[in-house]
Amino acid sequence: MLPPAITSHLRMRRRLNAGKSPSPKLTAENYDLSKQGGGGGEEIKSQKSNIFSSSKNIFAMCLAFRIANSLLIQTYFNPDEHWQALEVAHCIVFGYGHLTWEWKKGIRGYLHPLVFALLFKILAVLGLDTPWFMTKAPRMLQALFSAVGDLYLYKLSYALFNYSVANWALFSQLANWFMFYCFNRTLSNSLETVLTLVGLYFWPCMREYPSKVSLVSTRKWGLTVAALACAIRPTSAIIWVYVGLLELFVTLDKLRFIILEVFPIGGLVLGLSCLLDRLMYGSWVIVPLNFLKFNFLSSGGDYYGTHKWHWYFSQGFSVMLFTFLPFAIAGSIKSKCWKHSGLIAWVIVLYSLLGHKEFRFVLPVLPIALIFSGYALSVMARPDSPRVMRKGSSNSYTKWPSKVAFAVIFLLATNIPMAFYMSLVHQRGTEDVMIYLSKEASNEKVKSILFLMPCHATPYFSTLHHHLPMRFLDCTPSEEKGIPDESDRFMLDPVGFASELAKNWSLPSHVVLFESKERLLKDFLISRSFKEIRRFFHSHFKVDRDLQASVVVHALND
Repeated sequence: MLPPAITSHLRMRRRLNAGKSPSPKLTAENYDLSKQGGGGGEEIKSQKSNIFSSSKNIFAMCLAFRIANSLLIQTYFNPDEHWQALEVAHCIVFGYGHLTWEWKKGIRGYLHPLVFALLFKILAVLGLDTPWFMTKAPRMLQALFSAVGDLYLYKLSYALFNYSVANWALFSQLANWFMFYCFNRTLSNSLETVLTLVGLYFWPCMREYPSKVSLVSTRKWGLTVAALACAIRPTSAIIWVYVGLLELFVTLDKLRFIILEVFPIGGLVLGLSCLLDRLMYGSWVIVPLNFLKFNFLSSGGDYYGTHKWHWYFSQGFSVMLFTFLPFAIAGSIKSKCWKHSGLIAWVIVLYSLLGHKEFRFVLPVLPIALIFSGYALSVMARPDSPRVMRKGSSNSYTKWPSKVAFAVIFLLATNIPMAFYMSLVHQRGTEDVMIYLSKEASNEKVKSILFLMPCHATPYFSTLHHHLPMRFLDCTPSEEKGIPDESDRFMLDPVGFASELAKNWSLPSHVVLFESKERLLKDFLISRSFKEIRRFFHSHFKVDRDLQASVVVHALND
């Protein structure tokens, strides 16, 4: 075998003879492309062209999938999807909308709603602010962001392992029921998840590089994305503290990393975010501080319910993974990629310390678990190998072993029905009723609306898109503990609350309520000249405290 210096010289001569430029500098980007072998400039250039073409194809496929996904989401999941994003954006663009108590307390930032405000402004200018576009376009915009997340999940999986794992990880991401159900919703957690995937790809400590690759530029991109994620959702700092400390541990020039990268980039992005909030609020409001103070230091989120400490382990994250759970566990163990396993554990453990828990809080680490699922499936697809080579080739395997075919059928058979049921059936009534009322308002059949149901149970002005008087039951946390809000008082005594409310109300033209309370209030509604005009299916199962089987609309008799 020739010495490395002679081999390198001969390769250079061949490039010069062929009229080619010298080998490109090895960077974090083209290391991805050359890790499969070779190493010459020609091979890097060829593979670079191929991977860019492949990335475009992957993104196009993911975008088409996510747009279809967004159109299939017709159910209600979490109030924040509407009340903390679209409702605020609607208020900014059209001048009317409801801002919840969080905006009065300064614990929400305007960066995320402004993304959808721009969309609404474009729709308004083009004259496309119709009921269909107002409800579908925001999720279609989120579909664009989700496709970027899917692409970077693929790229991160390849950077960690190889093409086979990347393909199976993408399969896991697209097939997982919860990603289908939640990823395209206009929650800040959805955009946070996208930024997490993009950011992890650029952080050197979270992927594999040769020692000679210059990492400064990619790390700066990672820092920028991390700061943006924290600006959109301050609790994203939980993820990036872990990643930042890991990077600090492995980097050689620690002072440069902290002083010349973390402080300037983080300070710039968060400073611009504060300036944006100053412009929108009209005064200086430090949103990240207020957000963390309310949710972590004062346990303000507990007002909306608490769970046992083990909920994420025993129910939350396990339900999100669903039948991918055993594959994710197996992949985590077999891959021995402890940094990423540690990130999942770190996030779940810290969120478990809080009393108030929700599925969406741990959404950003769900794709990482699905990468491990992809690893396990890749191992199953190659029974001749005890484990996936970390620097494998791009060879494809067209003949699937029976066990991986069985696994695919099992995963699809369990996740597809779940995804469709949750996206098309479960809790669809509260979305359907607002679309119906929007159409009725366009025909001037609606004058005012009263919602006798738990607060924030439906979308609001962003879906109705008509400036009409509307009233819902308030659930602003009281300064004093133990004092029930309007929503609680109504749930405890519907007839008594409604009778008291009727003493001072301006009689609405329409009343919207769940079927479980409509039965109790039927005589009250009849006595005030209301009659049922529409009923929308909502749920087969209990939601919160009652079986909210349907949503009922009553209107005043003409």
